[in-house]
Amino acid sequence: MTDHGHGHDHSRDHGRHERDHDHHHDGHTAWWHRLTHAAVPHSHDSRAKVDPALESSRQGLRALWLSLVGLGITALAQAVIVVLSGSVALLGDTLHNVADALTAVPLGIAFLVGRRAATRAYTYGYGRAEDLAGIIIVAVIAASAVAAAGTAVARLLHPAEVTHLPWVAAAGLVGFLGNELVAQYRIRVGRRIGSAALVADGLHARTDGYTSLAVLAAAGGAALGWRWADPVVGVAIAAAITFVLRDAAREVYRRLMDAVDPDLVDQAESALRAVDGVQDVAAVRLRWIGHRLHAEAELVVDAKLSLLAAHEIAADAEHQLTHAVPRLATATVHTDPDSHPGGHHHTALSHRRRAPSR
Repeated sequence: MTDHGHGHDHSRDHGRHERDHDHHHDGHTAWWHRLTHAAVPHSHDSRAKVDPALESSRQGLRALWLSLVGLGITALAQAVIVVLSGSVALLGDTLHNVADALTAVPLGIAFLVGRRAATRAYTYGYGRAEDLAGIIIVAVIAASAVAAAGTAVARLLHPAEVTHLPWVAAAGLVGFLGNELVAQYRIRVGRRIGSAALVADGLHARTDGYTSLAVLAAAGGAALGWRWADPVVGVAIAAAITFVLRDAAREVYRRLMDAVDPDLVDQAESALRAVDGVQDVAAVRLRWIGHRLHAEAELVVDAKLSLLAAHEIAADAEHQLTHAVPRLATATVHTDPDSHPGGHHHTALSHRRRAPSR
């Protein structure tokens, strides 16, 4: 009977796999990585290996800072028009964009913290910092919804004239385009590196774009003499922000509760069942820590195998998982003999070993 557990950190090995087997990972590898793969000679020096988690953190930080610059330019352009037009509504939207751009700060800190090495206290590292940042971002989205609703109600109770309408409309359009570009960029990078917090931040930027459209719609209504247009559109935007808040909160909640896409579990099981020597897959568990996946698997193998043979099967299974599951950082594979498959046998086996001999 062979009972074997095997675990390994694939962060360095996965970097090598992406270079040596790039045809398996084209959908998850940056274009410049593929270019360097073709142009730079291969090396077996560990210092030449690219840690995919570190690279994904760099992509996340790049997305944050570039989008922060984009939102800053958008707010600056709006501020200039505020000075020229004297629009209080546009001033509020400008300040809103500035405040929301600063949500990149906690997420940027989370990416930096998440790159720290694991310690004896934090044995899985600091990847959960991203999830904490996601909570902050959801809170900011909620505050935006409350602020938008409050402003709309105030305008309904106390209508205000909007002047310099062409400039105000142009500023609203600039705000929408700037926020939408930032939103698409953050969401795309967040999904590519598996960061729920960055995706939530992108959804937040999208709500800001809708808020800017409210300024555009209000300007159009004022041009037609509809003083009620501004507060009514404001209520509609507050409702839209609430729907986006629901989606962002659900995504962050699922990450905090260790939910994964069931398709990933199916991919992992299929890859494990295809490994020579694996008779069955008793269990597969996946969880996100930051934007890296961690896997645990229980395999059933022939009870007559030697310890070395069971070890080889486990090592092969881990290797295949790195190809089958994108963004997988570590895998722990446990092998059970077919005479005692499943974890429910472990307690009885332990008691049998420790029972006093008669």
